[in-house]
Amino acid sequence: VTESDEDPNEYEVDYTAAANEIPKHVLFNGREGALVEKPLIVNQDDRVRIYFGNAGPNLISSFHVIGTIFDKVYREGDVISPPAKCVQTTLVPSGGAAIVEMEMPIPGSFTLVDHSINRIDKGAVGMIKVKGQPRPDLYDSKEPPVYCPGCKVHQ
Repeated sequence: VTESDEDPNEYEVDYTAAANEIPKHVLFNGREGALVEKPLIVNQDDRVRIYFGNAGPNLISSFHVIGTIFDKVYREGDVISPPAKCVQTTLVPSGGAAIVEMEMPIPGSFTLVDHSINRIDKGAVGMIKVKGQPRPDLYDSKEPPVYCPGCKVHQ
């Protein structure tokens, strides 16, 4: 798509880019910045369900929420079969859909992305804002770090 010469809020199909499968825009919620300017707002400990559709026409999406995992993933939008559990990133084919669920026990901002990460610059980014009280019991350790002998990280 390219910006319309007549109306900057409308887009026209760029058939050459479409034929070459090189999109200029990869969007969440139909508009660049839609879920950044107006993020999804939830309360701490809410169970969040996202219906994620990939309108295509060509690219597979690697849907991921930075900072959490999906408790349940209904691949291909299949609500008859048992869901996959504890999934970090789910593939959504062009023309397909997935339903993901997650619990949000920690307040803060969580970023929705297509894990083909450069698509963020094309518009595939959004936010979930979780309102609530800090939970240091979940992410602060009272134990000192233990170093692994011979570990390349702790040299």
